[in-house]
Amino acid sequence: MMTNDAKLKIIDAIKKYENIYASAKQQARVLGTSPSQLSRLKKEKPDLDGVLSDEKWMLIANVYDVDLNGRKRLEIARTDVFNSIWKKLEFAQKYSVSGMIFDRPDIGKTQTAKLYVREHRNAVRIHCGRVKTKQLFIRAIAREFGINNKGRYTDVFDALVNYLNSAYPSPLIILDEYGDMNYESYLEHKSLWNETEGNVGWIAMGAEGVERKIERYKDLDKVGFAELFSRLGNRYQRITPVNDKDFEKFQAKQIAQIGKVNGATDIQRLIAATNYSLRRIPVEMAKMQELND
Repeated sequence: MMTNDAKLKIIDAIKKYENIYASAKQQARVLGTSPSQLSRLKKEKPDLDGVLSDEKWMLIANVYDVDLNGRKRLEIARTDVFNSIWKKLEFAQKYSVSGMIFDRPDIGKTQTAKLYVREHRNAVRIHCGRVKTKQLFIRAIAREFGINNKGRYTDVFDALVNYLNSAYPSPLIILDEYGDMNYESYLEHKSLWNETEGNVGWIAMGAEGVERKIERYKDLDKVGFAELFSRLGNRYQRITPVNDKDFEKFQAKQIAQIGKVNGATDIQRLIAATNYSLRRIPVEMAKMQELND
């Protein structure tokens, strides 16, 4: 059962991020609640019982990355990857342009995107691996913008188009794990791009293999992929070096930056222990802390 302390942490996050929404109604829809429920939670003395199910509390905690298990989360370090992606996202949203960032896994792309959307109004991130049909794809985008995604598909699509073409500030849609969508979802992405041209920024992100998938489909004259490539900026972008040795130096620098921000005292040992993997940093830092205690 969700404790009251945990609920209060989640309520703090709800209040912290409420300003990135145009209205309480929009925030409620994004969180899958009602405005009246949110109002009860935001009171000076919030109603903690009977307002939301434990499952809903957990879903909201996930949206805002609330730590409920008491473990110390790593602080975000402004690495080269972080700074590069952040600037690309800001540029895409400000000028409603599109781009593709396909690079090695485990360099910090997704974490940067998650933080960006938590801090910017009308910016959303879609995990493409979870929306493999066109209906799931469009309904997920609608939900992230606080648009009613129930009912007839055509009505949801039209409501989404209307919102994207009139929203301020201009929307940004980050399509993470872009290579995981199926063919009909790619075509629906192209359709939505066409209906909102000039009013929405798009960034498609994923691992290097997405390039090969797009090029293969282009070579096979698969309908829609040449057009998608053009709409997404006509060029693939990456941040890390191609050469493995150069990449190790690049990744070591990132690990050192993250380690220093989070109080690591033996940076060289941390780099060696992680084997150049950012995902290993929390594990190896915990091990080092255990040895020091």
